Amino acid sequence: MSGKNLKIDKDHAGRRIDNYLFNIYKSLPKSKIYSMIRKGEVRVNSGRIKPTHKLSLHDEIRIPPYLIDFKNKKSDLKIPTSRIQAFESSIIHQNDDFILVNKDPELSVHSGTNNLFGLIDIARVKFPSLEIDLCHRIDKSTSGCVLLSKNKFFLRHFHKQLKANRVLKKYEAILVGVLKKDIKIESNIDISTKEHHHKVKESKDGKRAVSIFKIIKKYNLFTHAEIQITTGRMHQIRVQSSNLNHPIVNDTKYGLFSLNKYIASETSVSRLALHASSISFEDMNGFDVSYEAPKNNEFDILLSQLDYLTIKS
Repeated sequence: MSGKNLKIDKDHAGRRIDNYLFNIYKSLPKSKIYSMIRKGEVRVNSGRIKPTHKLSLHDEIRIPPYLIDFKNKKSDLKIPTSRIQAFESSIIHQNDDFILVNKDPELSVHSGTNNLFGLIDIARVKFPSLEIDLCHRIDKSTSGCVLLSKNKFFLRHFHKQLKANRVLKKYEAILVGVLKKDIKIESNIDISTKEHHHKVKESKDGKRAVSIFKIIKKYNLFTHAEIQITTGRMHQIRVQSSNLNHPIVNDTKYGLFSLNKYIASETSVSRLALHASSISFEDMNGFDVSYEAPKNNEFDILLSQLDYLTIKS
């Protein structure tokens, strides 16, 4: 960056101007960015542009002078040292393109109303010189594999694979009831109810979601299962499991409240029994890679206690 101009490098070539500015000025309201573009305060190669304008390599973006200090202003976000150390310990693999972590249960991937910071915020504090982004998301209550990109090239590369359903994710879950056989579920997930009810539902108006449930071990009243997915719809496995009448143990949204309470009292474990155990995709060199995340102790405690639990509704 020089003076009042931003110069586009290879990581950002091909991006829309609005998305580029959203990334550069993360704390600035989107409405303000659109206003600047509309008023001509932001220009590309001295010309006015629309928010949908796609950037090219070496383009120069003129920005208002007041944004220079805004961009360089450090965040006031304070993250405990223990959280950063836990993040470091959770890294499964990293290279020049991505970081793969084994996320703890009850850690959100991003900040929100009830979360001062999330996994992405911790990663950005740990690697302040890199453009860290989430490649995908998993629920706060779900543990396991989460992929973070270190550059826009890999982020776009991975998103293309997601769109083509070429990313394979495997989960482990403890289901209520005994699953009779392996089963493939194809349904549509509708997220339109999420804003009001914090739950999604299966509906013909939703987006296609495919899950393959494979039995790992049958217990007296429970099933330890592996679930493979190539689509990543919100709460996909949780809502499909519930609609199979085999909800996930300790699921507070789609499960059985009284049973969850009983299991927590008997085992002292209340975490959602869903773990993103592995992820497979193509790296930037064209090689198929696969990584695994070990389950945490609480999940194993649940497994060890299943033969001693009785179902209470």
